[in-house]
Amino acid sequence: MAPPSTGEVAGQQGEPGRGGQQQQPAGLGQTVTGVIRIAIFFYFISKFFGPKQPTEPSQQISNLFNKGELLDMWLYLSQHEKFNDFSNEGALIWHETNIPYASWGLDGTRSRFIKYIPSESLKHNGSLYAHVFFARSGYPPDPNDPEYQQFMAFGRTHPVVMYLPKSKANKRKSLLGNAKGSEEGENASEVVDESRTDSKDDGPTEWVSYWKPNITINLVDDFTRYPHNAIPPNIAPYLNVDPSTGNYYPMVFFNEFWLLRDKLISINDTVTELPLNLEVGPISTTKWQLFLQIEQSFQLHRSYGSMLEGEADELKRVFLEGNPYLLMVTMVVSLLHSVFDFLAFKNDIQFWNKNKSMEGLSAKSVVVSFISQLIVFLYLLDNDTSWMILASSGVGVCIEFWKIGKAMHIEIDRSGRIPTLRFRDRDSYAHNKTKEYDDIAMKYLSYVLFLLVGCSAVYSLIYERHKSWYSWILSSLTSCVYMFGFIMMCPQLFINYKLKSVAHLPWRQMTYKFLNTIIDDLFAFVIKMPMLHRLSVFRDDVIFLIYLYQRWAYPVDKKRVNEFGFGGEDEAEATGGTNIAAVKADEKKTN
Repeated sequence: MAPPSTGEVAGQQGEPGRGGQQQQPAGLGQTVTGVIRIAIFFYFISKFFGPKQPTEPSQQISNLFNKGELLDMWLYLSQHEKFNDFSNEGALIWHETNIPYASWGLDGTRSRFIKYIPSESLKHNGSLYAHVFFARSGYPPDPNDPEYQQFMAFGRTHPVVMYLPKSKANKRKSLLGNAKGSEEGENASEVVDESRTDSKDDGPTEWVSYWKPNITINLVDDFTRYPHNAIPPNIAPYLNVDPSTGNYYPMVFFNEFWLLRDKLISINDTVTELPLNLEVGPISTTKWQLFLQIEQSFQLHRSYGSMLEGEADELKRVFLEGNPYLLMVTMVVSLLHSVFDFLAFKNDIQFWNKNKSMEGLSAKSVVVSFISQLIVFLYLLDNDTSWMILASSGVGVCIEFWKIGKAMHIEIDRSGRIPTLRFRDRDSYAHNKTKEYDDIAMKYLSYVLFLLVGCSAVYSLIYERHKSWYSWILSSLTSCVYMFGFIMMCPQLFINYKLKSVAHLPWRQMTYKFLNTIIDDLFAFVIKMPMLHRLSVFRDDVIFLIYLYQRWAYPVDKKRVNEFGFGGEDEAEATGGTNIAAVKADEKKTN
């Protein structure tokens, strides 16, 4: 009999540490399409570009069993990885007869539900293995049986218990210490406990055993004749080849693709019985390979830092619980969101790169935008975010700082011991009404902003828990950026109102951003999200609608310079063969 081979444990998914972070809804669809694209790419590469050397029929290996052949099945549970105690009736939990191999009818699928009583050793991080054996109908799987024949039976072993690292103690605490009420008392007690566990963080990792409530056994419907020396690399690790004939037994696949992390059951002393759903049935080679490739793509994303632990389960849950039509709409909308994001980014860079005048533009809004982006970056850095998200946020910080250099003069002051940066307004901004209106708008809006920031910070300090005072400051500032970010757009509205013009605005970039806001509105209705995030989406709609009203109320003035420092009359003169427009453009360039 072919010895059973040990199956690989399914990918262990930990719960994602959210840390109060808000994820953009569009990221879900993007990750789904990326994972599926990589999986399909790997599958077809292995199919069409694998080694295809012509071989003689005698050098090819084939399946030892025929399609539709009747099989008997035995499933044993044992604490030993190697199993030979076939006479132990207590270990046999399931026996089926006359299962047609690779048959897609009703007889080809069997199921059963049992309740397993765990032993004391299993309750204390013990191991448990499922040993499944198949044999041609009428033949035994026991090698010691006189009627046993080696080519008639095959099997496979798979662990039923999964081991995951124990969750570390929550390092967040109440920064105020002892406070009134029972909740504050509990916080104070947790502070003491955490101070004790901090010293153990560097010690060995503690593992906890989890019970898999589902065992799905799939017989792969594969009768391909593979070249003896050119078996596809994605098939070879799973072939159970008979050493004497060189042919292979039917492949047994323990399907745990849809076994989510939150379905696992923790095993401890209080557990008296454990549920176990059993199922056996066929699976096509394409579906089997697709499951394997998707799991490999999950591991690839996690190794690159583009997927956090637990996000694979979230993607699977979308397919399990979500509406397929809604899923397709989400993927299409996510693709559009990415395209509009790229176009908005491209036009934003082009606008500031070619901009020669700050007339009508709020320089203080650019500075506030940089500070907000820097706060978000530091917050992500403090919460152990994946490096890809950190890199994206870091690039955003650099771009916002570059925009400050286009909106203001940045000089290095070397008069002191330590060189410092000094910011000075450009002439096109300081020598007109733009600076005056910008100062007025920021003056009154800052009062509102400081009040909201103060109230939010005090509430967070009293009712929420934080790792340190630094974390409290970052989380408070980030919350304010997230909830009150629309305030930084208000000064530009005030400047437009006072100047009675919107010709200086980058309307192409704003159009793409407005389209993204509409897409966010769609996500706000179809995806579960916090109420504050949902309100933040609709608050941006109000701002953009005001911008659209101002564009309608203030027609374009040909005499006013546009975003590139030129006016309509200048362009008309330039087409007439004069160089006055070029001279005026040089005069408008800031120094």
